[in-house]
Amino acid sequence: MQITSVSVRKIEKEGSRMKGIASVLIDDSFAIHDIRIIEGDSGLFIAMPSRKTATGGYRDIAHPINPDVRKMFEEAILKEYEKAE
Repeated sequence: MQITSVSVRKIEKEGSRMKGIASVLIDDSFAIHDIRIIEGDSGLFIAMPSRKTATGGYRDIAHPINPDVRKMFEEAILKEYEKAE
């Protein structure tokens, strides 16, 4: 599996921890949209697209299965975030 494209839209809203939204294309075949870039206490991290459950919690719609793939996503998205205007 290869990430073939990443697009990032920065969000400049004062006081908001959300800093951007990313879309990722995998193997030129599968797209994941609405990956949030969040400013946490230890720096930036990504939050995969999710939906609210009937009990009021949130559940990821699409997400990496293991830490290596999550790291690959995070590195690619944050690299593109740093380049975005």
